[in-house]
Amino acid sequence: MRYCAAFVLIFGSVTIGERTNAVDSVNPYETFGGDTLRCVIGTGDENYGRNGFRTGFSYDLLRKFGSHVGAEVKISLADDSCDYVDSLRSGKVDILVLPDTCRRCAEGVIISRKLDSSVWAINSEDITKIKEINTWIATYTETGDYRQTWTKYHKAINPMSKFDRGLISSKISPYDKLIKKYAGELGWDWRMLAAVIYQESKFSINTVSHRGATGLMQVMPATASYYGITDLLDPEENIKAGTMHLARLQKMYGDSGMTDAERFKFVLASYNAGEGRIADCRRLAEARNLDNTRWDDILKVIPSMRDEATLRETYLKFGKFNGTETVNYVENILNIYAAFCEICPA
Repeated sequence: MRYCAAFVLIFGSVTIGERTNAVDSVNPYETFGGDTLRCVIGTGDENYGRNGFRTGFSYDLLRKFGSHVGAEVKISLADDSCDYVDSLRSGKVDILVLPDTCRRCAEGVIISRKLDSSVWAINSEDITKIKEINTWIATYTETGDYRQTWTKYHKAINPMSKFDRGLISSKISPYDKLIKKYAGELGWDWRMLAAVIYQESKFSINTVSHRGATGLMQVMPATASYYGITDLLDPEENIKAGTMHLARLQKMYGDSGMTDAERFKFVLASYNAGEGRIADCRRLAEARNLDNTRWDDILKVIPSMRDEATLRETYLKFGKFNGTETVNYVENILNIYAAFCEICPA
């Protein structure tokens, strides 16, 4: 990364001193309390690589650190177009999380001791703060909570690998607890919601599509705003926004005369393509005397929605529709759900 390559001066020993070198009298609430810590994560994310979900792990640790020092934490993802060295120097960013391969720093920037596969960079004028960060890292990484958090994001986290090997597990993702909570509110089997999230992001919070869909459930910012959600990087806020939208779609099909199984397929298709597109598909199916409450009949008309002639046959509000992505989307989620049921039997 460009902002990693910009670190050119070897950092001083003060940044990696052992916990005994820290100033014992420093009160973390006096150092950070009342502040808003503006943090940026620039670790990248390997999903199921050897470093696990690095962004999700760093996000969780920053929140835990904020709680420790009594500070509100606002976290965003690094943008390659931004110069975070200047942001650190100017105070616009308080903590920049980088891969531990960034072992050098620019003038005016100081780096923490290693925290798993990352380091935290801050303004070098904040000596008291870097000492507090290093003290927290040294002590927290010796706790059971740290080991549980590390395991959550690093160990045996590829559910499809478990499926391929015929393994049984109680765990599908780092976010199972949240998924169970919001699946319950939605009235779904939690493994089904997990399948949707896997299809959307493979459980990586820093997934962003070329259209701007963001986070675990690939929620569009406009959709999030509609539901009053402002932080799509936050795993819970993202899942909340996604399930609120699913709930609205589910309610929309509530009086359609569909079976529960059919309704679920239409909800998935609408989540992917938008309810307007699926309404057009249903309109065309009805015009051709097909049952527009059955997904299999919708599959019969989707190929012709790519043709110009279809526009003359019936009114399609949203014009031509390729539909291939949506067809595959619904099929993939049903297959993933079946796999998750084998991995994690009820």
